[in-house]
Amino acid sequence: MRTHRHLAICAGLGLFGTLVGAAAVRADTPATSPGVWQKHQYSFDYFGFTSTYSCDGLADKLRRLLLAAGARKDVKASSGPCASPYGRPDKLARADLTFYSLVPDPAGTAAAGQGANGLWQPVELAPRTPRDLDLGDCELVDEFVNKVLPLLAARNVENHTTCIPHQVAGSNFSVKFESFEIPPPPHSH
Repeated sequence: MRTHRHLAICAGLGLFGTLVGAAAVRADTPATSPGVWQKHQYSFDYFGFTSTYSCDGLADKLRRLLLAAGARKDVKASSGPCASPYGRPDKLARADLTFYSLVPDPAGTAAAGQGANGLWQPVELAPRTPRDLDLGDCELVDEFVNKVLPLLAARNVENHTTCIPHQVAGSNFSVKFESFEIPPPPHSH
């Protein structure tokens, strides 16, 4: 009797270990959902009090913000018409954006080649995150979050931004959200 009971306990523990191991594998590989690529074109006008950008500098910063926020890697950001010559800061800078974002497609209705599997990924925008953002970019980040982020598939947005015009001291930004995007490649061990 004792042997049967011992075997039953061992078998139960083995089954438990298998289930725990299977759950751990599933936890390491989150489930993806079908998505469809959505094209966006947007002209971004920026008027800053604290920091000014050249039109090409503004386009470069916006491209980096879009990539950080989950836009597809083929983002096109070009300088718009500016009063100042190329490379010189302008109080009123403009950039023209063309980009694709992945949006959930629960029904899986995307045409061949227009869809991809996506996953909700955490994103943070803060000084030095991405590394080339600093406190002087506070107003730009604030405008990006209000004007461009709604075009992307973003959820659970927490925006803690305080920009004080004409000074960097006292300004700060921290924006956290989840973006629907292609999962990152698996880490190699």
